[in-house]
This record gives sequence, C-alpha cells and structure tokens, in this order.
Amino acid sequence: MATVRELTGKIKLDGSARDAEPMKGHTSFRIGGPADLYVAPRSPQDVTRISAWCVERSIPCFFLGGGTNILVADRGVRGAVVDLSGLSGIQAREVPGGVIVSALCGTPVSDVAEFARDRGLRGMEFAYSLPGSVGGAVWMNARCYDREMSDVLEYVEYLDPRGVVRRDPIDRAEWSYKRSPFQAGGKIILGAAVRLEPGSRSDIDALMREHKADRERKGHFLFPCAGSVFKNNHDFGAPTGKLVDSLGLKGRRIGGAQIAPFHGNIIINTGDASAGDVLSLMQMVEAEVRARLGFALEREVVLVGDW
Repeated sequence: MATVRELTGKIKLDGSARDAEPMKGHTSFRIGGPADLYVAPRSPQDVTRISAWCVERSIPCFFLGGGTNILVADRGVRGAVVDLSGLSGIQAREVPGGVIVSALCGTPVSDVAEFARDRGLRGMEFAYSLPGSVGGAVWMNARCYDREMSDVLEYVEYLDPRGVVRRDPIDRAEWSYKRSPFQAGGKIILGAAVRLEPGSRSDIDALMREHKADRERKGHFLFPCAGSVFKNNHDFGAPTGKLVDSLGLKGRRIGGAQIAPFHGNIIINTGDASAGDVLSLMQMVEAEVRARLGFALEREVVLVGDW
C-alpha cells in the first residue's frame, strides 16, 4: 500500500496527506470507508506531481471533486484519493461581446454563479445552489432548469495522460445530456472557463433565488444525499422521479437508506445508511422500473472504491 511517508518523502507537497482517511467526511451521502491514501493538493503543480508519482508506482488514483455524485464503497478506496477541493479561485477578463470567467476545478460551482451575479453577468444562474465543484460540473456536464455547462463553457484546462497540462476549447459535438468527453477517463480537469454576457443584476439575482427556493421545496438539502440518482430519459414519457412515484416506491427503505418521501429520484441517508444499503435500494428501483414499466434506468451516481 502507498503511504503518506512514501509520498511526502518523494515529492514536495504544498497540500496535506493522510493514511486510512474515512471518505464519509468527503461525500454528500456522508458514506464511505477509508481511502488507503488521501491527498489534498493546493495547486495544479501538486496535482501534476501526485499523478506522476502514482503512475510511476502503478497506484490506482481517484480524483475527487465535490463528492456529490458518487457512492463510495463501505470497504473504502484502494490506492490514492486526490481531493481537488483545495484548488479554488475565480478570475474574470473582458473579451469582445462578453466576459470570460475562469475558475479552478475545486471551486464550488455555486460560487461561480455568485461571482457572475455580483458583476452583472448572466449565464450561470442555473448552477446557483447546485452542490459540487466546477470540475465535477464539467465532468458531468451538469444540467438543470433547461441549461447545462456546455452551453456556457469556453475551454477546459486539464492534465492529459502524459502529464502535460493542456487548455482546449469546447467542441460541443462531444457534449450531450449529462455527458462530457472527460467521462472516457485519462484526463484530470484542473479548471474551466465560461463565456458570460452582461445582464441585469437584479434579474439575475431573482432567478438565482427562484432556483434555490425550488431546490429547497424539493427537499434537496434536508438529508445527506447525492441529488438525482438516475438520469432522466424523455423517451420514457416522464422524469425518473415521477416514474418511481407512479410505482408507489417513494419512502421505501433498505437499512438506513430511503427513497425520499418527497422525491422519487433521490435516495437519502437517514443517519446510519451504508453504501450497501444505498446500492441495494438503487438496484431495487432499477429492477422494479424494468419489470413493471419496461425501462432501463441509467445511473447518474457513480460507484467508487472497493465494491
């Protein structure tokens, strides 16, 4: 097993590192066993050095964003978890026809929306109060209120499989509903930039408040959860939450995990849920929807670790 002593003895690290770090403190589900090695870099240079160190030793490496769309196994994560939440910061520069706002990958995506609002820039309202980081939002091509990250993305900065930092403009043909080219693996998102336009600050703020209130009404912040568990598919004729509700599954429990009584596409940790409880509930929903409606749900939550 890789250890903190081996890592810090080999490379100069501005961030921190710990052995056997419980992952439940780093995920929105508040679930997850220990990572063999947990590293929290403070700069893109840290990420480059850590990645190279892991590659040299064939150590599995998982790069953690905001921890909002993942379910970490009860047995934890073998190898290294690199927590990118310490890479935070936002900048803006004017360009013809608008403003480019860039942010490091660990910046909360909601912070970018606030930064834009405070400067009277529209385009990021949909992401306000959305949990997770800029890197995670890019990776998932986060979508809500009929808008998605690829609608505003200008470029993404990333570490390629050869350890070279690159900055590529967006080819929108490679992006679709909750899909990005980064999901193919091999590239580590370090930052991204969005192109925004001037707008009315009061109108921007009003829309952001409306989105936050809607999320609060839907119960997104009441319990530890990962938001929507399954993607929506318009071919099914209704959002996944309504499909689950139509089958009378809301409120169903397995152990400490429960299909939220207030939303059929959210699974909540009622306080003592295990990763196994959540996965069993996900599998039950998938089986019920397939057997009774004939639809194959696609997961939005990603399984991480030693399953």
